[in-house]
Amino acid sequence: MSLLSLLIIPTILSSAVEEDFFPILIWDNIPENHDQVQEIADCGITVVYSPTHRLDLAHEYGLKAIVNDNRSSSYYFRDINAEKALENVKTLTEEVGSHPALLGYYLRDEPHADLFPGLALVSKAFLSNDPDKIPLINLFPNYASSRQLGTETYKEHVDKYIQTVDPAVICYDHYALMEYEPLREGYFANLETIRNAALKYKKPFWNVVLANAHFTYREPTAADMRFQVFTTLAYGGKGIGYFTYVARDRGNYRMSPIDQFGNRTATWYYMQNVNLMVHKLAPTLLKLTSTGVYHTGDIPEGCENLPGDTLIKSISGNTDFLIGEFKHSDGSDYVMIVNKSFQNSTPFRLEFNKSDVRLQRVSPYTGEIHNLSAENDWLAPGQGVLLKLAE
Repeated sequence: MSLLSLLIIPTILSSAVEEDFFPILIWDNIPENHDQVQEIADCGITVVYSPTHRLDLAHEYGLKAIVNDNRSSSYYFRDINAEKALENVKTLTEEVGSHPALLGYYLRDEPHADLFPGLALVSKAFLSNDPDKIPLINLFPNYASSRQLGTETYKEHVDKYIQTVDPAVICYDHYALMEYEPLREGYFANLETIRNAALKYKKPFWNVVLANAHFTYREPTAADMRFQVFTTLAYGGKGIGYFTYVARDRGNYRMSPIDQFGNRTATWYYMQNVNLMVHKLAPTLLKLTSTGVYHTGDIPEGCENLPGDTLIKSISGNTDFLIGEFKHSDGSDYVMIVNKSFQNSTPFRLEFNKSDVRLQRVSPYTGEIHNLSAENDWLAPGQGVLLKLAE
């Protein structure tokens, strides 16, 4: 019998954090400077990468951490030394597993399918030793080549990953803000694939989106930041990641929230604004299960038109919309409407299949729920609104 088969794995990952905690991750290590850490917290970030010796610093500023340590990530996963890996996992979890800032352990970014068995061994070892924490692996986007994926199709890659590794969360990245077109083709198809897998395998998913300009990716706008976050939420995402918070000192990297001189850019304020909205919506969002996602106007490949026989019968306005429908843990129905335009604001008008529906808006600024009133039926470019259907 293999070492992997001897591991006892809990079937449900229990919560290691507060009930209303929503993961908002930056693809950066926590800095040593206290003022800079405070600035991260002020931006609405909730999760950072961290070496073991800076966990106390993360905790001091109310941040959760994904530990970045050689004992979790520095393996030749194609031909892993199982005994050494299990020993490393044991020593690392004994060292930091009870730390109040710890959210999880970093394993690997964008793995080829050949690495899945090795990743499964390490991931399951972490879950066996520390079942409340997340062994974090980040998947390729759907524009990766079959050579990068190690499978013929992206769906096959995602299914094989989940069936082999059984991850605590499905995390992937997709960078879609291009200089030569408003949105990279395949962005919504990627959300469709990941959402379907998350529902099929009963896993939460996180989407890592773009927060800087580099290569042929454009400089982010306020609408870009809203769009990436609200479209993820409309698909039922339970975590957001940003690449990157600090601009890289290479190539044409620019307009990260913090530039190469350590100064805030406009992107910092755009990110802060949408993060703070997520904080207010989180107590409701975390209790929602996605029941349907639909598009109006130009329907992206692999996505569904609003069929007219679900919660919403029809929607009208000046732009195309994304509609996410949800069931709350208390049995009530919710919808999220997202303005898919990067440039134009729009009102929205909804017709429902149920009679006597009273619409209530979850305020992204207070978290309170009130009846939908005048002027709350307008959306800025990229903006989303969360609505409760009260009868």
